[in-house]
Amino acid sequence: MTENADDILTRLPARLKEARRAQGLSLEAVANLSGVSRSMVSQIERGESSPTIATLWNLTRALQVDFAGLLEDGEAADKIEVLRATDVPSIDNMGHGCRIQILSPPEEAGGHEVYDIRFEAGGALNSQPHTRGANEQLTVLEGSVQVTSGSASNTLNAGDTARYAADIAHSIQAGDQPARVFLIVKNA
Repeated sequence: MTENADDILTRLPARLKEARRAQGLSLEAVANLSGVSRSMVSQIERGESSPTIATLWNLTRALQVDFAGLLEDGEAADKIEVLRATDVPSIDNMGHGCRIQILSPPEEAGGHEVYDIRFEAGGALNSQPHTRGANEQLTVLEGSVQVTSGSASNTLNAGDTARYAADIAHSIQAGDQPARVFLIVKNA
């Protein structure tokens, strides 16, 4: 890092504000989580106060952001994070005759989740309601599946996409052939 302190202090307020908004937190919530007063958080975000290292550390922990990442220049964003197929976490004990691979990062759990699900012939994934307002978008990559959400049901074939409520009981079931789907879960 070959920057001067003024460059860092110019960038820091906006980065902290972006991190707070990305988490959907109010100034009051950040104050409660960090132990830094609401007025101090506001002053830091407006660039009217320079935080101590201890204050900055408390704020980054509350916002769940990387301390060093807040201070780096934009070049740090020029990277590609890769998750190799051999490292993709999977769940084999949900439903029957299906294997769920988790494609979304762990920090997205409960928010925006992405899955690759492979079904054996007749395999099924029956889900209880998610949080209020949750919905799913499913695209069939191979085979065909029956999607049910509440009392609505529809058969989808390879290439078809369905969007449906996930805050009620819902299920995905393969027909008499194996199937593969790409599933996005968006919790409200």
